[in-house]
Amino acid sequence: MRHTLSLIIVILVAATASASPEAEYDLVIYGGTSAAVTAAVQAKKMNVSVIIVCPDRHLGGLSAGGLGWTDSGKKTVIGGLSREFYQRVGKYYGKDDGAQWKFEPHIAERVFEDLIREYEILVDRNEWLNRKPGEGVVMAGGRIVSITMLSGKSYRGKMFIDATYEGDLMAAAGVSYTVGREANSQYNETLNGVQINNARHHQFKNNISAYKVSGDPSSGLLPRISTDPPGVQGEGDHRVQAYNYRMCLTRVPENRVPFTKPDGYDPSQYKLLLRELLAGSRHVMGSFSELPNGKTDTNNNGSFSTDNIGMNYDYPEASYDRRREILVEHRIYQQGYCYFLANDPRVPEEVREWYGAWGLAKDEFTDNGHWPHQIYVREARRMVGDVVVNENHLMRRILTPRPIGMGSYNMDSHNVQRHIDKDGYVRNEGDVQINPGGPYPIDYGAVVPKKSECENLLVVCAVSSSHIAYGSIRMEPVFMILGQSAATAAVLALDTAAPVQNVDYTILRERLLKDKQVLN
Repeated sequence: MRHTLSLIIVILVAATASASPEAEYDLVIYGGTSAAVTAAVQAKKMNVSVIIVCPDRHLGGLSAGGLGWTDSGKKTVIGGLSREFYQRVGKYYGKDDGAQWKFEPHIAERVFEDLIREYEILVDRNEWLNRKPGEGVVMAGGRIVSITMLSGKSYRGKMFIDATYEGDLMAAAGVSYTVGREANSQYNETLNGVQINNARHHQFKNNISAYKVSGDPSSGLLPRISTDPPGVQGEGDHRVQAYNYRMCLTRVPENRVPFTKPDGYDPSQYKLLLRELLAGSRHVMGSFSELPNGKTDTNNNGSFSTDNIGMNYDYPEASYDRRREILVEHRIYQQGYCYFLANDPRVPEEVREWYGAWGLAKDEFTDNGHWPHQIYVREARRMVGDVVVNENHLMRRILTPRPIGMGSYNMDSHNVQRHIDKDGYVRNEGDVQINPGGPYPIDYGAVVPKKSECENLLVVCAVSSSHIAYGSIRMEPVFMILGQSAATAAVLALDTAAPVQNVDYTILRERLLKDKQVLN
């Protein structure tokens, strides 16, 4: 028995052992998202050497970070390794045949770790790219030669994939990108840029004064309201849609951890919420999407909720230290939100009692105080390639000649700012939820940079798309689809010694279909 246990430990260590910094890999994947895992599995299935360099301890990104209620759209267009992930989740819940789309975070993480172990994929964890110009990425002849971490470790590769939500490797390699919202005029869209007219969902239902003394501008603004004008409908700006943590909550007494007051808690931050509740709103009682075993995937809902509106604008390009500050602020805000609703005596009793019955799930995120280890980076940098997927592609007004996967979810932007209208009332801006009219193909150009910028890099999360198109593409099943397809293209580029931009699409398509990707 002792020898068997030792053998198991050796196998597990070998599967996730730190790699030799002098080694060269056919494919180096930077990032620990769900897309990183599917890309690595596909590379292994195609018999090339691969390593995941992960800027975290945990794999799976949002899929293992609380987003257990899958935003998927039409599930029939989810194929390949993405569907296999959900089928493997199903097996944990006793389904012998069929996918499970609602799952607990720890089950998702277990599935990702199963894949890493089964395919004997090397993973170097807690390794963060040195993002200083000229230090983190070595380029030669329009190709990445190696990447170096803050720890000093370097990884040489023939091909690279950026599988981060932030697009950090892409940016460090000098690839073109954008942050914020384009004007509608840039790509002949209708739903991009500032969206005052479409911001009907998650909106204030009551006329709530923006001022500390209701109706008195001289008293000053309440917290969490911008003094800036919202901008002009359809014009571009630098702002980024709101982030939040997808909390896993429960009302099961033996598994419930009551909400506690976070360090830095300030009840005045929720005075706007209190006014909305006292005006009769009960929006805080949703969205608590049910997961197995009495748990939830708790998301933003309504005018003032878990989305931390307007507090993330500099996150995409911020230093690691500044990003950590933003993450701490978001955590304090959201934990304070829960504590306020469950405990503040000014909150209407029915709301206070209802919210106070919830708590964090004791058996989730056990190494992080039961709090998700991954914030929902709904959007950060977006690559600008030769093809920029936009609203017109999703609505099928423009053809997609080289599909590598499909999306189908709403074009979904969360609110971007909270502003004052002309009457002194508070309004949210930026929310858009428009169905593209059915599933749509995603072009290969979404994952490849311009050839003049880098010939051996593919980008699978911070893809080349407009803000509003990204609102649909950014779903976890799609990221896994793109991860698999990009790895396939990387191997084909290796086989022919070609830039990724010159991969023969006919051959790529044939292989994708063989591997059960859905392309139309």
